[in-house]
Amino acid sequence: MSRLTLYEYPHPILKQKAQKVEVFDDGLRQLLDDMLEMMYECNGCGLAAPQVGISKRIVVIDIAKEDEEPDPLYMVNPEIVWSSDEKKVCEEGCLSVPGMRAEVERPAAVKVKYIDYNGEEKELSAQDFLAVAVQHELDHLDGILYIDHISRLKRQMLLKKLEKQRKEKA
Repeated sequence: MSRLTLYEYPHPILKQKAQKVEVFDDGLRQLLDDMLEMMYECNGCGLAAPQVGISKRIVVIDIAKEDEEPDPLYMVNPEIVWSSDEKKVCEEGCLSVPGMRAEVERPAAVKVKYIDYNGEEKELSAQDFLAVAVQHELDHLDGILYIDHISRLKRQMLLKKLEKQRKEKA
């Protein structure tokens, strides 16, 4: 079981801009491994460091389906360097806003630069669901949640539903 704790909305760390990673060492690789383990335990397809209480620009993503081999993507200091003019609407959920989903419009394709697990600079062109996952996770690094992309009315309804769900669990 993962040694990390998942932070849920409205924890303040989720609204903070994460700091750039300056030191790439075995401790960082251990964090990447722990984040991936937690993401899998929670049945997620992406996880950003702020979601586990660490204000660093780090994300892990794996959009492989259950019947496919895992294909983890480790991104340190990721930065979107291009996004398409074409938009796509996709239903999104978030481990930090459990049980809730909403349709979000985002660019259909992006290009992202990042440092990988081995400390090498990489560039990835992503479209479809991978583009959505990348944008969703990178938003976390800037203190933005997917619910910030929906209308105020829809957000209020979703958050009321979340509060009701939490009261029923308690």
